[in-house]
Amino acid sequence: MEVDREEIRMSKKYTLGIILSLIATIAWGGMFPVMAPALKIIDPFYFTLFRYGTVAIIFAILLLIIEGPSSFKPEGHFFNLWLLGSFAFAGFNLLVFLGQHAAGESGSLIASVMMAVQPLIGAVVTWIMYKKTPKRITFISMLIAFVGVFLVITKGNPAILFQGHDTLVATGLIFLADLFWVLFTTGGTKYKNWSILRYSTLTTVYGVFTLIIIVVFATLVGWLKVPTTTQVGGIRNALIYMITFAGVIAVFSWNYGNRLLGPVNGILFMNVEPITAFIIMAITGYKVSIFEIIGCVLTIVALVMNNLALRTKKNVSSVNEVEIKIEE
Repeated sequence: MEVDREEIRMSKKYTLGIILSLIATIAWGGMFPVMAPALKIIDPFYFTLFRYGTVAIIFAILLLIIEGPSSFKPEGHFFNLWLLGSFAFAGFNLLVFLGQHAAGESGSLIASVMMAVQPLIGAVVTWIMYKKTPKRITFISMLIAFVGVFLVITKGNPAILFQGHDTLVATGLIFLADLFWVLFTTGGTKYKNWSILRYSTLTTVYGVFTLIIIVVFATLVGWLKVPTTTQVGGIRNALIYMITFAGVIAVFSWNYGNRLLGPVNGILFMNVEPITAFIIMAITGYKVSIFEIIGCVLTIVALVMNNLALRTKKNVSSVNEVEIKIEE
């Protein structure tokens, strides 16, 4: 009976982790179609500052009310938290939208499909940093999901990724952005004794400090111009979506979901992002091909296959060994 209760508890934990990871990645999947018109009005630097500056304020108010002023103390982790926050909320967001903008009309497609590379990067980072080889089933799932997403985005024709201008530069920027997000995800396992709200708040606030320094410097030297009220008004709908759904809700859900699933398996859900982007495009009149349908099926099968395999107590324990190793 004790064993059964433990298995039920672990199963519920993983189910919640799956739900939260899906909420985050579905919200983020919508940000590429949303950002496409916004990037024609405002540069990604000021947009990201407006977005995460607001998210940081919201998180800070919630943390102050719920946990009090003492929860803002970094307890000797300032540099690490600042680095992780800078990776996620400055590095990732600036680079991914710079890459999307650089690629022109095909930017949304390239940015979407590059999100599917994150699970593979995550497996390699975990392997190198923590000497933990991913479970075979996880690695196979990552490969299948990547193939599925690639088919969805390219419609079976890889040349579609190279039809925009500065495509290789854009791909390089987005790849580096993916690496930053993976480092943020894996680094967060050190703070299991902190609440998700506290970790989310401090990393976001510190990341925004880095954003402010970058934006102020770039503006002073003439690389950027302060947006006009007309420009800000033109992106208000995009800002609302990016602050709420793709900001506060997605960041909190992602951090919580990854704590429950572990970074290696949680990051597998980044494959949902391009699928969401594709669905939004399909709803708005995009013609669906047989390759895209096959790709969707492959991605869903990969996610289900991996998470069903992790539901046994033995596999759940082995997955969490990574987190234990990181804490040590």
